[in-house]
Amino acid sequence: MTTGRTLSPTEPKGGSEKSLRVTQRSALRKFMTRPEVGSLVGAVIVFSVFFTIADPFRTGAAFATILYASSTIGIMAVGVALLMIGGEFDLSAGVAVIASGLTASMFAWYFSVNVWVGAAAALVVSLTIGFLNGWILVRTRLPSFLVTLAMFLMLQGLNIAITKLITGQVSTTNISAMDGFDSARAVFASSFSVMGVNVRITVVWWMVFVGLATWVLMRTKVGNWIYAVGGNQESARAVGVPVARVKIGLFMTVGFFAWFSGMHLLFMFNTVQSGEGVGNELLYIMAAVVGGCLLTGGYGTVIGAAIGAFIYGMTRQGIVYAGWDNNWVFFFVGAMLLLAVVVNGWVRTQANKR
Repeated sequence: MTTGRTLSPTEPKGGSEKSLRVTQRSALRKFMTRPEVGSLVGAVIVFSVFFTIADPFRTGAAFATILYASSTIGIMAVGVALLMIGGEFDLSAGVAVIASGLTASMFAWYFSVNVWVGAAAALVVSLTIGFLNGWILVRTRLPSFLVTLAMFLMLQGLNIAITKLITGQVSTTNISAMDGFDSARAVFASSFSVMGVNVRITVVWWMVFVGLATWVLMRTKVGNWIYAVGGNQESARAVGVPVARVKIGLFMTVGFFAWFSGMHLLFMFNTVQSGEGVGNELLYIMAAVVGGCLLTGGYGTVIGAAIGAFIYGMTRQGIVYAGWDNNWVFFFVGAMLLLAVVVNGWVRTQANKR
């Protein structure tokens, strides 16, 4: 004899309508506490505003330009976001990009070697800079603000002084006629057509790096270590996490992305200006913070940092397409940063309540 009641034709088999509503609310609540939700909402708002007021913003060519502007910040924001989740940040990232480009160009030119050899030398230099940042921080236990500020000042001086000493000017020699240039440009600075619109290869690399970094964070032991070190490094050390190696590795990861960005600049413009890069480190940090990363570490996603970079790209190009004074760019970037900190704080509070 069956004791259970018979479901009505309108009642779901998996449970009552009330339980389904509870499940739906739970899923929505979980989504709303994701670190990147605030930046996603911001991106929708920024896109809607410029799509409405700026006619050129609606074209495919404009969108490709926005993606390119976003990728030049977003590639570096991947490494910076990982570092910030690990509890540190790097003020030398902007000038490290220029140091990489200068090294590759001058090494290839003055030693008369294939430009790929120069790129390899630049990679060694970039990884060394990252290693030194991490090693000094671990050995001295100084705040990353002080360590990387010192590196920023040293690199800024070295970039200009060494370039002038070797070349007699503040920029490197045009290397577009050297062996290996065409193949290197194809990797770092080429473009391809999608439905008649030229898209820069950096957009593809940006997506690849975001996907790879997200997989590392979410699916690997190293990702767990990064969150643990950023959350509480003493507790992480107590459970066997190699804190020193994680921190040094994160700084070297920033060094790798600085190398890649430096190669893009070199092979995009054939030459590098030694005084550039100052201030870009703040844009990388801004993208990560707008995307939900906390300055205190242990929280955030690379996807959020990518959305933060995309917001910057839309703002930068949208103001131009709208015909506004370009000086408004940094006002809006600063306003978005402040708003993002407030929103991210609320999201963090909601996540803790759960």
